[in-house]
Amino acid sequence: MVITDQAFSDNNEPPVLRRENVQVKQGENALKLDQVIPAQGDNASLSLFILIDDTLDPRIGTNLNDLRDFINAQPASTQVGIGYMSNATFQIAQNFSVDHALVSKSLRLPRGRLSTMDSPYLSLISLVKSWPQEKVRREVLMLSDGIDHLHGNRSIRVSTMPGISVNADSASATCQRYGVIVYSIYAVGAGRLGRNAWEAQMGQSGIAKITDETGGEFFALLYQNAVTFKPYLDRLQKIFENQYYVVFQAVPGKKVGLQRVDISTSVPDADIAAADKVWVDSK
Repeated sequence: MVITDQAFSDNNEPPVLRRENVQVKQGENALKLDQVIPAQGDNASLSLFILIDDTLDPRIGTNLNDLRDFINAQPASTQVGIGYMSNATFQIAQNFSVDHALVSKSLRLPRGRLSTMDSPYLSLISLVKSWPQEKVRREVLMLSDGIDHLHGNRSIRVSTMPGISVNADSASATCQRYGVIVYSIYAVGAGRLGRNAWEAQMGQSGIAKITDETGGEFFALLYQNAVTFKPYLDRLQKIFENQYYVVFQAVPGKKVGLQRVDISTSVPDADIAAADKVWVDSK
């Protein structure tokens, strides 16, 4: 698993995590911890996919320069890809590349077009399932309002959180299954639903659920576009710089599937963010 020590600020660096001060539990079982490896140096490789909702209000365009600057500032160890979500899937604007100038040029305004088939959660699932397996960090930055036009809160209320699309649950489980961490910046959607406070609240809740359960973070300024994305992107960069690989031996279950794990540390003031579950083989 990849975890983050988020105990950083502008004035200090977070404490260093090591094998001897990190604990992993699966249920009541303390697991054997093999390694805690900083995602730095030879282990700094990162695959970052930026997933933009094509149903967003095109007025988000003033924030795209912040995103371009963020992409261009990435280290050589980070490959970046860009795609646009629509009709429950996504279209690649630029495949993964370490040519960050090339990647940043592929950014365009969202089209602001709506259909009853639009679902950011199904688009995310489509991306994660098509993502080739790599022994590097795999992380997603989503720009979306989280509103599921296909299976939204108006038609389905069977999620573990009432009012949130059932597809949010599926997207969270899929990301945890494949070890993908999700971050998201809220942006206002086009059309009547994008201006509806209730829809925006449910959309934010769905996205926040996924980011929290995968070990990521959700950034929002209530139900409006932030004047600038720079503070969010600066924080995201600090997150990338304070991540670790945690290698441990999970206990196989009766059948293959996701198992809950809890990662903690004895280091004072550390603040660990990690996925709720990990995929474990059967006995």
